Amino acid sequence: MLKTPIFYWRIFCRHRSSISIAAQNIENVSSMFNNNIKSYDEVPGPKPLPIIGNSWRFLPIIGEYKLEEIDILSRALNQQYGDIVKIGGILGRPDMVFLYDADQIEKIFRGEDVLPFRPSMPSLNYYKHTLRKEFFGDTCGVIAVHGQKWLEFRSKVQQPVLQPRIVKLYVEEIEETANSFVSRIEKQLDGNNEVGSDFLNEIHLWSLESIARVALDVRLGCLDDVITNEDTQLFIDAVNTFFKNVGVLELKIPFWKVFNTPTWKTYVNSLDTITNVTMKYVTAALKKQNQMKDSTTKNNLSLLQRVLALDPGNPKLATTLALDMFLVGIDTTSAAVASILYQLSQHQEVQKILHNEIRSVLPNFNDKLTMEKIENLTYLKAVIKETLRMYPVVLGNGRTLTNETEILGYRIPKGVQIVFQHYVMSNSDRYFKNANEFKPERWLKSNQEKPHPFASLPFGFGKRMCLGRRFAELEIQTIITKVIQNFHIDYKHEKLSYSVQPMYLPKGNLNFTFTKRDSESDDTSGRS
Repeated sequence: MLKTPIFYWRIFCRHRSSISIAAQNIENVSSMFNNNIKSYDEVPGPKPLPIIGNSWRFLPIIGEYKLEEIDILSRALNQQYGDIVKIGGILGRPDMVFLYDADQIEKIFRGEDVLPFRPSMPSLNYYKHTLRKEFFGDTCGVIAVHGQKWLEFRSKVQQPVLQPRIVKLYVEEIEETANSFVSRIEKQLDGNNEVGSDFLNEIHLWSLESIARVALDVRLGCLDDVITNEDTQLFIDAVNTFFKNVGVLELKIPFWKVFNTPTWKTYVNSLDTITNVTMKYVTAALKKQNQMKDSTTKNNLSLLQRVLALDPGNPKLATTLALDMFLVGIDTTSAAVASILYQLSQHQEVQKILHNEIRSVLPNFNDKLTMEKIENLTYLKAVIKETLRMYPVVLGNGRTLTNETEILGYRIPKGVQIVFQHYVMSNSDRYFKNANEFKPERWLKSNQEKPHPFASLPFGFGKRMCLGRRFAELEIQTIITKVIQNFHIDYKHEKLSYSVQPMYLPKGNLNFTFTKRDSESDDTSGRS
């Protein structure tokens, strides 16, 4: 079955939007008369064949490109054609231009339009705007939405979501969830101190529980030994079903647009369940808030309470925000955590340094995390940045040009999708010295070599930067801190490669070995 690359990028370029290079308008107009500017047809890239174009390259058996190896393909195209590569002639899809130049990417990002366009995840777009239009109406969120509706929604919710003081309120709740995850690990260890082969699913449960604490002010109980709440089990099953089917709908030929396929029906049912359960929790929170209006000071309002206060008569605003946080946050955050743990298992000296830093900030297992203590975990943040530099869960960002624009000496027409190849750039010696070395020290303030700010952008940039970035960072920092505080982690099996699935993460079973640490001794040997 043909897997067209545009569907791949709709999953992985979740921050894609449109741009208007307003500051370059005069430059662009004048450049039309500059004979040195090359035409779009001259942009290098694989040449399409008559009729079938470049689509054949992605076909099984005869094709030379594999979407699950898009990391390898992106590097190969850069080596063969240079810093700008055109992938045209994909049947029924707009052209893509791969861009590998951080300076040019910065120029494009800084010229972003007021109303970014995001042609991504058509299945979710159809669900929100057509199938369930009577529910979402004009409150469609930030995922699979663009234009004025996107701007109005984002403008309403971004202040409470992005404020550091609001994030600070959730340190205790997120730490409690991380502690529950640590306890769950202990209970699941076998005689060799290994977790089971489905450990990635355990990370998904932790992520779901964490996001629910933030978005819904509720403890779902995803990490309990036995789940007794019927809604919780329905919610967990629905989220798992969504992620299982969204890749099929987005990566493969979209038969669901013509036929009511079984996959499509299952997908819709899962989204209906997630939406209904979310709405139930939001309604309960609104009722509770109305009953205790005078007992909660403005400074202590939760994220959900603040979002509800933005439009008290419209609980769908909070429901849609929570839905988007679940659909975007669970998979990406889980992949990041899985990748960080794997890299720590492969780099024992790094793990030793990290554990010693954690122990210096949290000398005792029962010491509570605070935002101030997290700020002091500088090596932890460097480890996270280095992992996401070498192994970003989303390989690239993108924009769709809304004006004819000059890029690296070529005139690129309106409507072309520009794919920013951050994975390739962040693994290039051009932007990072000894880029193939896992070296968290490169991110410390003491390092004199400052990286290009647009070579590695794991959370995107600009108006469509990840809305939940601050919460995601807190969740990742907390879970890694608590796991490494309590365990030495190792991976005693064959080394894993990375692949697109659909996030970029280690391919294979993550059956780590977790050895309980001794609270009395520093990590001086790499093991406790």
